Order: sequence, then C-alpha cells, then structure tokens
Amino acid sequence: MAAYFIVRCKYHDMDNYKKYAKAAAQAVNAFKGRFLVTGKGVQSQKESGQYPKTVIVEFETMEIAIACYECELYQEALSHIEHSADRDFVIVEGLETS
Repeated sequence: MAAYFIVRCKYHDMDNYKKYAKAAAQAVNAFKGRFLVTGKGVQSQKESGQYPKTVIVEFETMEIAIACYECELYQEALSHIEHSADRDFVIVEGLETS
C-alpha cells in the first residue's frame, strides 16, 4: 500500500532551503519516491494557516517512506533547514486500492 510524505512549510532562508531541496530530492529519488505536489499553484483557504507551501511525495510502501525519512541523506538535508523553517510533516499510509 502506498505511503506519502505530506509537508506543509514556510522557509525563512532561501539559500538553506535550496540546499535542503537538492539533498531531499536525492534521498526521495534513491527510494523511488515520486513528487506529486511541490507547492506550485497553491490556493490557500482560510483554514490553511501559516504554511504557504505544500509538498506531497508518494512511496510504494510505508516502510520505504520511513526508511527514506530516516536515511542519512534525508537527515543531512533536514540539517540545512533546522533553524530556518516552520514545518508540519507527516507520513501517512494511503488507501488500499483493488
């Protein structure tokens, strides 16, 4: 069953964000993740709060999604935005399709 990174975020330092984005994309690609949404063309609603950017990444399974998040490359990517971003990050399992 597929699993997804769902990230709502606001970045305060674009140089650090670019470093994060490059390393995070490498980690996602290494685990055969697929970017479904990258925050372009967002229509924010009143309920959406403080996060102007949303990213959704699909993985084949929950185990693969967790392994990607925990891998050294992704953790290194996170170090670039540790003090320069506000984020809400969850990993969710998709519905079984049959």
